[in-house]
Amino acid sequence: MVSRRVFVKASTLTALSAPLYSSMLLESQSKPQLRLGVIGCGDRGSGISSAIQAHPLFSVEGVCDVIPFRLEALAQSTNSKPYDDYRALLDNKNIDAVIIAVPFGLHYEVALDAIAAEKHIYCEKTMVKGIKQIQSVLDAQRNSDLIFQTGHQYNSSELYQKVEQMIKSGYLGEVTAFECQWNRNGDWRRDVPDPKWERLINWRMYKEHSGGLVAELCSHQIDFINRVLGELPKKIMGNGGIDHWQDGRETFDNVHLLFEYPNGIDASFTSTTTNAFEGYQIKILGSKATVVMGMTSAKIYLEDKGQNVYGLVDGVSGATKAQRSKGEGAPITARNTDITVQALEQFHASIFDGADVYADIASGANTSKCVQMCLDAMYEEKIVRWDDYPGLSF
Repeated sequence: MVSRRVFVKASTLTALSAPLYSSMLLESQSKPQLRLGVIGCGDRGSGISSAIQAHPLFSVEGVCDVIPFRLEALAQSTNSKPYDDYRALLDNKNIDAVIIAVPFGLHYEVALDAIAAEKHIYCEKTMVKGIKQIQSVLDAQRNSDLIFQTGHQYNSSELYQKVEQMIKSGYLGEVTAFECQWNRNGDWRRDVPDPKWERLINWRMYKEHSGGLVAELCSHQIDFINRVLGELPKKIMGNGGIDHWQDGRETFDNVHLLFEYPNGIDASFTSTTTNAFEGYQIKILGSKATVVMGMTSAKIYLEDKGQNVYGLVDGVSGATKAQRSKGEGAPITARNTDITVQALEQFHASIFDGADVYADIASGANTSKCVQMCLDAMYEEKIVRWDDYPGLSF
């Protein structure tokens, strides 16, 4: 087992913006396999398992779920041992690490038990629900030698690391605002073959275990902005409602949030379920240029300041006056492979090579606190301030 990681601050992460582990697959035959247990066989647990099934760095040794047909399906597809109690999976000494992909409200107890069982943890976003619960997980992990990585997988994207570098280098000028959205057109429900499974399959609709659109979608963008700014929001305001899908859900079907950071930068986050135009987007507004990011691609649009800039950042070229006059942007090029796989490759490197944990427990905890503040701001219809909440101890 590797020694406990020392978590790096966001301001020191620029060094990681170069392509990471690009030769890993070529070298994988000489590297040990990470033997995984997957706790939660829903969409995310199944998706991760599928993504790494043929990857030489990983093997899925066990899967767990309380819903029988989900458990059976993933056990068969991964050829792994099924468990209907995650504690029994944790007792398996052949499992090195677990992927926690259960409903958000259950992350807390599963993470604590996994730490007690001395398993490394890849915990899906959002990390933990509730301020006291966040601190309990931080305390438990601090007293261990375990790697804990959070499932904000965009941290692992070469594209996102490159844009982070552009922001920190000043290439965009003074960044004054971020405008984020993650919109879909649909009720976000899953099919339920038997009504008794409704609250387990459609847990995202119910407050008991869900943070709704904020926790499931907006948290990725919140985490990214916190990291590139190296700051946490001073105050948060927002609103939302159950305005379109009158189907018994408890979590909002649309959310609109505004963050104010101590440096004066504002960030907005919108997620709706009735219109998918431009779907996922992060717009970064700088005094010299604007970057518009999607999940796997991005473009830069220079401000018309009379400059004619070529190639000042690797992968950014041809952003000329001619393109500006046509309303065109120059693409930002980066390795475009599955970012979840990239994230798990980094998880592997942290465990076996001592590499820094890029999406570490500290960033995950701070984003979890932001999510809780967003929920309070919307449900209680008030402005919430960072300093009014208990400080997290790392």
